[in-house]
Amino acid sequence: MKIKREQCLTLLIDDQIKLLPAIHESAMLLQNTTILLQGLRILDVPIQITQQYTKGLGMSDPSIFCYAGTTDYLEKRTFSCWGEEGIRRTIQKSGCRQIILAGIETHICVLQTALDLLQNGYEVILVEDCVSSRKPSDKQTAVRRMIQEGVIVTSYESLLFELMETSCYPRFKEISALVK
Repeated sequence: MKIKREQCLTLLIDDQIKLLPAIHESAMLLQNTTILLQGLRILDVPIQITQQYTKGLGMSDPSIFCYAGTTDYLEKRTFSCWGEEGIRRTIQKSGCRQIILAGIETHICVLQTALDLLQNGYEVILVEDCVSSRKPSDKQTAVRRMIQEGVIVTSYESLLFELMETSCYPRFKEISALVK
């Protein structure tokens, strides 16, 4: 399956300030995620930010909003994004069939979202270097399970270049500069 720019919607799941300090290699996660977000914006791929119980877990890291180019977010209380009616409607209204996932925690919210999306006929792309959990073993187990279920696993750099398709893409140099 080829990942196509015009078919993609990105869900950035719960990169919230009260969760991040407990996440394994959170600084690297944020660095990778901000590169991904910049590239997706250059490529005009829609980005939706979700937050789990904002009142208790705080807002997403400010860099997320900065690089996503929005201050909007979708509130949720369910672990799976699909379980939240407002997020489900946003996904359905987008018309996109390929959903890019990044965020935390891999073995809880990201995994459950991926499974629900697959069950509902979506193609799911996991950006492996833009997800994490508190324990590396939880992330590894969740990634293995997602692969077994049919999720496509990629890296942010690979994804951005696949979405461009060619070095003739008008904004190729901007994407290339991001990943150097």
